[in-house]
This record gives sequence, C-alpha cells and structure tokens, in this order.
Amino acid sequence: MQGPLSGIVVLDLSRALAGPHCTQMLGDLGAHVVKVEHPAGDESREWGPFVGPDHAISTYFLAANRNKRSITVDMKSEEGRALIERLVRQSDVLVENFRTGVLDRLGFPVERLHALNPRLVILSITGFGHDGPEGGRPGYDQIAQGEAGLMSLTGPSSDEPYRVGTSIADLLAGIHGAYGVVAALYERERTGRGRVVRTSLLASIVGVHSYHGTAWTVAGTVPRAGGNHHASIAPYGAFHCADGMIQIAVANDGQWRKVAQLLDIDPEMPKYATNRDRFAHREELIAEMEKALAAHDREHWLAALREVGVPSGAIRSIDEVYAWDQVRSQGLVVTVDHPVLGPIELPGPPLRFDRDDQAGTPAAGEGHAAPPALGQDNDAVLDWLAGRERRSP
Repeated sequence: MQGPLSGIVVLDLSRALAGPHCTQMLGDLGAHVVKVEHPAGDESREWGPFVGPDHAISTYFLAANRNKRSITVDMKSEEGRALIERLVRQSDVLVENFRTGVLDRLGFPVERLHALNPRLVILSITGFGHDGPEGGRPGYDQIAQGEAGLMSLTGPSSDEPYRVGTSIADLLAGIHGAYGVVAALYERERTGRGRVVRTSLLASIVGVHSYHGTAWTVAGTVPRAGGNHHASIAPYGAFHCADGMIQIAVANDGQWRKVAQLLDIDPEMPKYATNRDRFAHREELIAEMEKALAAHDREHWLAALREVGVPSGAIRSIDEVYAWDQVRSQGLVVTVDHPVLGPIELPGPPLRFDRDDQAGTPAAGEGHAAPPALGQDNDAVLDWLAGRERRSP
C-alpha cells in the first residue's frame, strides 16, 4: 500500500468494529497495520452472513479488516506479552478498544507503553468514556444509540424509537479515532512524543447531534423523531408518488417555487410562503404534494426535478447502490484477492487524493489487500519485526 501514511506502523489490538474500522481507515491511507488477534480470533469472525467453504468466512469481518496483517497472540501468556512489548517498541500507533482497565491488567498501562516507546500514539475507544461515573460500562452500538439519544430522533414518531440501520456509533467512533490519531501524529512531528487519544461510542453520537443538540442546549426544545422528514426544513423528505417513493429536498424559497410550479401549488399562499410557514403546516403540505405526485411515477418526477435543479433522488437498495455506475466511478468498490475466496469486491475508502501525475486517484491508497485469514501473517510479521529490531539504534 502507498498513501499519505506510508511508513507509519499501527499495532491494532482492537476487535469487533469500532477499532477495526479505525485501523482499516489508517491502512487505506498507507499505514502498515498489524492486527493482533486472540488465538480464537476476533469475535466478528463469527458474525454472519458467512461465505466460502463450509460457510466459514464472515462477511462482517471482511467489512472492517482490509489492508492488515493478522497474527495470533495470547496476551495473557508471558510469551504473548513479550511479543506485544517488541511490537510496541516498533510501532507508531497503538489502537485498543478494551474495557477500561483491561490493558492495565494485561501489563500495559499507558505509563509503561510510553516508557517502552515515548513516540507512541495511543488510541483508546471505550463505550461511555474511560472515566466519569459510568466510565467502566461495557458498550455496544445499539446500547449507545439509545443512551446517546439517537434512537429518540429516529423512526416514525417519538412513540416508536428506531436504531439506525448500520452500527453508526461504532463506525463514527472509528472515524473520530482515526482523525484523532492523524492529529496526534502531526503534533508528534513538533514535540517528538506521542500522546493518548480517547473517544467513545457515547462521544461519537453526541458529537454529531449538531442542530438537534443546539435545539435543546440553546432553544430549550427537545427534538423528536420525525420519520422521513427534516426536523426544521419543509418540504424536505421522502414522498409517495404513483409507483413508490422519491426524496425531495427544498432548502430555500427559490427551490420551493420551482417545486410548487411543477406540482401546480401556489407558492405564495401565506401558509407556504416561507420555510417557517411551510414547516408550521408541514403535514398539510406533505398531503397536498403527495396528491399531486400520485399522477406520475418516480422516473417522471425525478427527471422533472433534475431539469429544474431541485435536489431529489431515488431510495436505493444496497444491491442497487453497488451496481450504480456513479458509486463505482468514485472508487467506492475495490477488488481484492482473498486467500480463500479469490477475487472479491469490498466497499471502498471514502477518500480520494489528487496528485500532479494522476488527478483523482480512485481510492485513498493503491493495491488494497484482502482481509487476512486468522494468523496468516504470523511468520511474516515476526520476520519483519526482527528486521526492524536489527536496524533500530
């Protein structure tokens, strides 16, 4: 792999999703990621759907572990801890998502890690934070979605809260962790020392409350679930037409006038003239729009809305997304050669980096490696480690 983080070594002690998603992002950027797994393997290797011979390979694991090398280590054994110590000395970044205190009990508190390697950047991802009155709580994604208020904002109404369809707390914690690591690496260029970066599933959700948060902290209004329509803009959401649903996003009065003209609605009537008026009469407006939209199918309305420049779109299933030529044009699907499955397609990195000799490289790094089989790189990593140790001062 080549990329902006080429030459950076990441020791990945994490498992499941938040930490592995973070280290996958770092690997996409060119970092050398050594994934340490218990001899039984990352628990996500047991989460389906499953493919391959005997249905032994987890597609869940495949989603978060490309561009890594896997080694198996029993960190409770003396031999395992000695190997971790050697790896710590040769790493730039350590990522862990143990419960608070577990790494200390294994013999690697922060003070010892920095004694072994003062330049080490340490990322710790927890469920609810490493300290505070509930700092030791175990955290799983859906629990965090509920505790951090996200489920109260999601679903058809406040009486029926929904979880977000993906493990968004885990994924956001990984994203936040990755940008914290990059910032700490940049700081290290000035100070020569690493530092500890902390985030949590709780922080990852509260950190993206955005206007829902300020609705309460500033305006004293408690936001509630609003189904498929925006919390403060109208019309902005999903609407029924003759053969299904489309989405229409009207962000200003100019766009509203274009939509109203298409649907034969008077845009200047007092109850619809401004966004405040439209939002105050949102249910009535939705009903009136859907009555007009029922006259034609989705393709008709999407073409008409595109022609007048109003943001709109279909609601695609996952298979339709990966077949979409726009998705593939953005490098959002990568092909890797898996040791058991052969060539497979994976969701690609969300970043692209332009450069002088090739504007718009298709992904954050080049030459992506397939997620590893359990322990497939034991010998290779030991050889690599010995070589680095011989070159160390």
